[in-house]
Amino acid sequence: MNIEDKIQKDIALKPFTTWQVGGPAKYYLEIKSKEDLNAAYSWAKDKQLKVYILGGGSNILVPDDGVDGLVLRMLNDKTEAKGERLECGAGACLSNAIIKATGNNLSGLEWASGIPRATIGGSIRGNAGAFGQRMANLVETTEAFYIKKKKFVVFSNRDCKFAYRTSMFKKKAEYLIWSATLRLHKEKPEIIRARIEESLSHRSRHYPKLPSVGSIFKNLDSSNIEKGNPMLMNELKDKLGRTGKISAGLLIDMCGLKGKAIGGAKVSLEHANHLVNTGHARAEEIVMLISYIKQQVRDKFAVELQEEIQYFGFG
Repeated sequence: MNIEDKIQKDIALKPFTTWQVGGPAKYYLEIKSKEDLNAAYSWAKDKQLKVYILGGGSNILVPDDGVDGLVLRMLNDKTEAKGERLECGAGACLSNAIIKATGNNLSGLEWASGIPRATIGGSIRGNAGAFGQRMANLVETTEAFYIKKKKFVVFSNRDCKFAYRTSMFKKKAEYLIWSATLRLHKEKPEIIRARIEESLSHRSRHYPKLPSVGSIFKNLDSSNIEKGNPMLMNELKDKLGRTGKISAGLLIDMCGLKGKAIGGAKVSLEHANHLVNTGHARAEEIVMLISYIKQQVRDKFAVELQEEIQYFGFG
């Protein structure tokens, strides 16, 4: 079957996102092989279409009118333990990677327990992290598709240029993560299970149950706050997080915005850096609420919040 026969039209993207918001993809293809990935980019180039990469849909906002281009959903989801390493396809869910690691008494991913539908590829691209841990600490190598040259290239951890909530793959769109090798370490099963339970318990207590995508904004460097508002930094100096940053959720909460709603989009009552879909939220309403939050924080604290989420398919 050639690639054009595999491509579907007008496929709803809402079910593939944790926010449950957004319109359809004009063209849609599920990717399981390197051959299909290569062929898909060639097809899109011939049709002069933009290509969008969809993982678990846990950190994206899809526009109400949908995506005018080719959406590739990464489903290369194999995970395999080899000694103290875990080899994962980019489309593998973090939750499945944790199950595989736990089954082989491998520790290092417990902090990610409870993150909904996140994939290995997306987590590496955005250097996901929690509780003082991050993907940069685990990645040994990545294999990526170099779109311009249509070839696959292997990168070391250093090559990935990890930084807070970013990596080389986020800054250079011509490279698409295909797979990765994570370096974990052996641990007693009861210790691994206890860490997983701790992560799950924390998320259950502090994060919303309604559809959301996790943190909307990046936490802030204390130095940036000090420049814009030294009095605020003095007030918050005892509230630095594990990585020395100030919680964006804390600033939003200090603006009194918990529960603020525009249409079906609402600032979570459990965690101010989470926006929830109360039932029928539109992407437009979420964008408006994000803009309002940024304006309120800027006016009150003279600091600029930066989105952690990806605007997927917006003009």
